[in-house]
Amino acid sequence: MGEQVKEIYNWARRRKIMAAFFVCLTLLVGIMIGSVVSGRVSAVKNTAFAGTNATPLALPDPIPSSNSFSGVVNRVEPAVVNIATTQVMEHRAPSARRKRSVPEDQDDPMQDFFDKFFDGQKEGPAQAERSLGSGVIVDKRGYILTNNHVVDQATKVQVQLNGETARYTAKVIGVDEDTDLAVLKIDAGRDLPTARLGNSDGVQVGDWVLAIGSPFGLQATVTAGIISAKDRGGIGHQFQRFLQTDAAINPGNSGGPLVSLGGDVIGINTAIITGSRGYEGVGFALPSTTAINVYNQIIAQGRVTRGSIGVSFQEDLGTNAITLKALGAPYGVVIEGVEPGSPAEKAGLKGGDVITSVNGTPVKSGNDLVNPISLAPIGSKVKLSYVRDRSQKETTATVEDRTRVFPNTAGRLGDQRGGEAAPAEFGLHVQELTPDRAHRVGMDTQKGVLVTEVEPASFAEDIGFAQRDVIAEVNRQAISSVEDYRNAIGKLKAGDSVVFKVLRHQDTDRVLTVFLPGVVPAEDKR
Repeated sequence: MGEQVKEIYNWARRRKIMAAFFVCLTLLVGIMIGSVVSGRVSAVKNTAFAGTNATPLALPDPIPSSNSFSGVVNRVEPAVVNIATTQVMEHRAPSARRKRSVPEDQDDPMQDFFDKFFDGQKEGPAQAERSLGSGVIVDKRGYILTNNHVVDQATKVQVQLNGETARYTAKVIGVDEDTDLAVLKIDAGRDLPTARLGNSDGVQVGDWVLAIGSPFGLQATVTAGIISAKDRGGIGHQFQRFLQTDAAINPGNSGGPLVSLGGDVIGINTAIITGSRGYEGVGFALPSTTAINVYNQIIAQGRVTRGSIGVSFQEDLGTNAITLKALGAPYGVVIEGVEPGSPAEKAGLKGGDVITSVNGTPVKSGNDLVNPISLAPIGSKVKLSYVRDRSQKETTATVEDRTRVFPNTAGRLGDQRGGEAAPAEFGLHVQELTPDRAHRVGMDTQKGVLVTEVEPASFAEDIGFAQRDVIAEVNRQAISSVEDYRNAIGKLKAGDSVVFKVLRHQDTDRVLTVFLPGVVPAEDKR
């Protein structure tokens, strides 16, 4: 047994010596391999660059990435100027006409646009206010077209030419508040670059356009967009019909050009509509056809003269299809009033007449009536066709200066108060038009029934009735008493069309003839 243990011990000892030998041999071989590889790597690193046969890249001459816009900008931008104005304002309390819901901000950049429609800020001492706008040179002698609201009430107007630091003091040649345009003049001592005004009548919705100006004082800024709509009304004054664009227009762009890809100025950027006091894709420019007419009159006589014959109307009521059908006219504009002593009165026109054509051209909108007369030379004659009592008639009127025909032009009729309440239909409370009542409401020679109250949210309020109106006819049936009125109303059924002929007194002692149309709803017939 002892001999067997001794043999096992000797065998384990021999195995241990052999294992140690193999470990040492493995380490030695590893060290030798590492030395060889390291030497080879070092040799590679120290090898010199042998060169390539690649061709070096060349820097090409500068070429515009697109010549569609850049060519237009290069032609027009030198004629676009920056306008800086200074006004010494005496602040007053804001009037009721200011209806913007945003809070007042003394440094509000949006003053460049719709703030022109309010007439005061907080009471306080007079102080200088500064604003920025744009303009476009249209005559090499230094005549510049811009917006009136850019220079309105300015005590100093300075113009900075494109690419220059010097400022030139500008003289205001004339302004036109109705279109918000102004003409300035600077003396630079040299011929200046100009932009060509095109014919905006050829512009189509969807055409590309560029707006160039100084938004936020950043000169020579160009934005691109399309014409979104044409002949857009209801934004400003009566004679403002805009090109709408989605080219970015911001505070400071006012007065700058809207340019076609042909390089022609087809509009003067004027206004935006926004809910965030910045650009939101809805901008407006005065068409170049309007700008050219205004510019030519201002440089010739210092002001703009517009013709008139002395009639007044409301677009929505005057062109209502129900009213026109009831009056026997296929189309036209129903006139509400005729100014005393005006050409229209001399021509025999009366409130309630439907003017259907001017000089043989059909009248289907307010513009169709106003534009040919306002553009006609003072003293010229216009031929008018009109419908009265369902009969077609014709007359001729002499065009006079609008400022003389309407020397005390007032705004639209406001709310009229007064009168007693009485039971009524359609939310209308009426009374007999006695001589005393007629005198109190300025209707001494008129017949009808007096509206004493209009109930809120009623059919009568919906179609436009006001207190102190006098109802003269219902569906062409003359009304002389409350009994006549109730008999006429009693004939109406839900779904019937009805047209009220209403006499309405203005503060200027004028009596307007207004037609109020509607469709009788079941819930309002009581």
